[in-house]
Amino acid sequence: MASARKQTAQRQQMAQVAAKLMAEQGIRDFRVAKQKAAQQLGIDARNSILPKNVEIETALAEHQRLFAGDDQPAELDAMRRAALSAMKLMAAFKPRLVGDVLSGLANAHSDIQLHVFAEHSESFDLFLDQQGIPFEIVERRLRFAEGYRYYPAFRFVAGEHGFEATLFSETDIREAPRSLVDGAPMARANQARVAELIEQAELEQRLAGL
Repeated sequence: MASARKQTAQRQQMAQVAAKLMAEQGIRDFRVAKQKAAQQLGIDARNSILPKNVEIETALAEHQRLFAGDDQPAELDAMRRAALSAMKLMAAFKPRLVGDVLSGLANAHSDIQLHVFAEHSESFDLFLDQQGIPFEIVERRLRFAEGYRYYPAFRFVAGEHGFEATLFSETDIREAPRSLVDGAPMARANQARVAELIEQAELEQRLAGL
């Protein structure tokens, strides 16, 4: 029993340290955050029960509530508004907001992550060129129910924010990749939903100020 309690406490501590590293260093990879947390705590990750990704995400939300409560809501609002502006510009590619900006866990280190869809992949390259937006292309491995698939992701800066737009075929809009947090289909939000989130946050802020 004591050993089980010790393992639980150790896992919780690792989750908190990993969350702190993700918040303060902009680490996006849960595996990297776990490894660095284990190293910082002097724990052999190979022979320990590591925290689940969902535990780290919970710890990250608590860390931001405690240590970034004054700044994070304004940063999140600015990112969501920038995302909505970009989505309107990219309307022809049926953009969807995903990731930390959608979930509400974004901070100053976060990119605005979008999923975009096109019948021909080169059409998105051409669109960015026509808009005068410099970009770099990286490859992303995403998990689906039947296994992994690889997609091009376009990284660029617009205004004060970094973006990453992962390009899918038009038919892929019907099936979202699996979340790295809980393995469920990744949440995706269209323009209308992002606008709702912005309006909802404005209302909550007004009510809090009463």
